[in-house]
Amino acid sequence: MRKNFLQLIAIILCVCAMSCAGQETSWRNSVANTASIAPDAEIVVVDIASGRVLAARKLEEAARTLVTPGSTLKPVALYQLITQRRWNPQVRITCSRSLHVAGHALNCPHPPMPAMDAETALTWSCNTYFAAVAGSMAPEELRGLLAPSGLLGATGLAKNEAVARMQQARTPADIQLEFLGVDGIAITPLELVHAYRWLAMEFMAHPESSATQVVLGGLKDSASFGMAGAAALGGVAVAGKTGTASATDSVRTHGWFVGVAPADAPRVALVVYQPVGRGADAAHIAAGVLARSPLGKR
Repeated sequence: MRKNFLQLIAIILCVCAMSCAGQETSWRNSVANTASIAPDAEIVVVDIASGRVLAARKLEEAARTLVTPGSTLKPVALYQLITQRRWNPQVRITCSRSLHVAGHALNCPHPPMPAMDAETALTWSCNTYFAAVAGSMAPEELRGLLAPSGLLGATGLAKNEAVARMQQARTPADIQLEFLGVDGIAITPLELVHAYRWLAMEFMAHPESSATQVVLGGLKDSASFGMAGAAALGGVAVAGKTGTASATDSVRTHGWFVGVAPADAPRVALVVYQPVGRGADAAHIAAGVLARSPLGKR
């Protein structure tokens, strides 16, 4: 009896190992197939449960590319602020879609809308709303909000990683620019996907919390009909965020998409960094990866 039981366990483990290997191969193929449409993109897919890299394109570059993160910081910081009761997500703010901070034009591209609460502002990535959130913070507070996610340190997922750079904010404008991810902070794609894995685990650990309801809801809507809506073209329900930013020494923009899928029961975290382009471009690339992935196959 015991021998038969052990044989059954061995068979189950073998089948699981083969299934996992097949899943990884499928993910690698889905990422590799994007080369023809996005040869410069840096792409990393991480298993949420184990933290392992399932597939990557240009992993070494993703571990060393240090650039401004744009709006991809908003969900991580907002989640922490709501969790710590430092921000009331029901607060509504009217956006004129015109915003200038310390010489930076940060006008909102979303359509005209009535006053927004936190979830709606995240869906449409409203810079005016999040500049107001940042205006309520002390100079060192943002670092404390981001650090627990692993965003500001080496992830251990690749060799010779670069580590995020974050300047000391001294003025309210400095805090706003860092929060909006346009100045004063630079991160790697590997750090960003690592942080969203942390965010997904927080969602699963605290599904009923206000922070999860607001942030996960905003990310779902963003990647469905909001600013990251192009990610939905892959046919996979994903919760994610785009970001568009430029280096301080360049007028060219780079684009981000980062998110978790499936949206309601995340299994993977995915990041796409497009060196020249916008967040919408990165979201299109992510849609292509997801469409060919195990999640997209029927």
